Amino acid sequence: MTEELLARIAAALERIAPPARASADWQAFPAYVWDGRAARGIAVLEAPALDLMQGIDKQKEAVVTNVDRLARGAAAHDMLLWGARGMGKSALLRAATLAAQMAHGGTIALVQANPDAGLADLFAALGGVDRRFLVFLDDLGFDASDSSGARKLRSWLEGGVEARPANVRLAVTSNRRAIVERHLSEQDDPINPRDVVDDRLALADRFGLSLGFHNCTQDDYLAIIAGYAQHFGLAWDQADALEWSKRRGGRSGRVAWQYVNELAGRAGRSL
Repeated sequence: MTEELLARIAAALERIAPPARASADWQAFPAYVWDGRAARGIAVLEAPALDLMQGIDKQKEAVVTNVDRLARGAAAHDMLLWGARGMGKSALLRAATLAAQMAHGGTIALVQANPDAGLADLFAALGGVDRRFLVFLDDLGFDASDSSGARKLRSWLEGGVEARPANVRLAVTSNRRAIVERHLSEQDDPINPRDVVDDRLALADRFGLSLGFHNCTQDDYLAIIAGYAQHFGLAWDQADALEWSKRRGGRSGRVAWQYVNELAGRAGRSL
C-alpha cells in the first residue's frame, strides 16, 4: 500500500513539474524559438530580400550594419525598432540576420523569445556558446502598471547582475518608442511629473540604436509594390493598388505585400 501511494505521489509531481526538455544544439541552426525552458531550432530562416524592402533605406542600412558587426565579433548595439505597424521592423531583423549569415557563415543566429519566458535562463545558456546571438523580442509593450517587466528589461540591457552576455544583443520591436504605455495624466501629476515621464523613456534610452518607422507615403507604397511586382514578374495597375490601400485603411509595407499576394492569386501563381 505504501509503495503504491509513493508511486502515485511521484507521478503527480512529474505532472506538476515535468522534467526540463533538452534544448536544440546552439551551433546547428540559423534561428531558434525559446519557450522559456528550451529552444526549438528553425532549419530555414525566412526573410525578404533586402533590396525589395523599400521606403526604409536609412533604417535598413543601420540595422544591417549593426547585425554585421555582431556577426564579425565587433562591438554592436542593442536595437529598438519602433513605430508604425506593418513597416517591416521584424522582417528587417530577419533579413539582416540572413544577410550576415550569408556573409560570415554560421557565426550568428537569431533567437525569438518572450520577455516573460525565462530570459535569464536563455542568457545563461547562450553565454557559454562560441557563437553570437541576436535575441529578438517582437511587438513588445508593457502596461503602465507593469513596472517589474520594464525594470527587468532595463537590467538585462545594462547594469544588472543578470545583464545579457557579451556575445548576445537584444533586438526589440514595439509600436511605441517608450515601450511602456503612457498617459496624458502623467503630465498632471503634481509630484515630480518630469520624473514619471523620464522613467518611462529611460527604457528606450538603454538601446544604443533606436530607429523609428513611420507610415508609408504614397510614393513609398507604390515603390514597394513596383519592386515586388518586377521581382515576381507580375503586372499591376497603380489605380488598383491605391484602391487596395483605401480598402485596407492605410498604406504600409504589409499592405503592399498583401496586394502583391493578391496579384499573384489573380494570376494563378504562388509566391
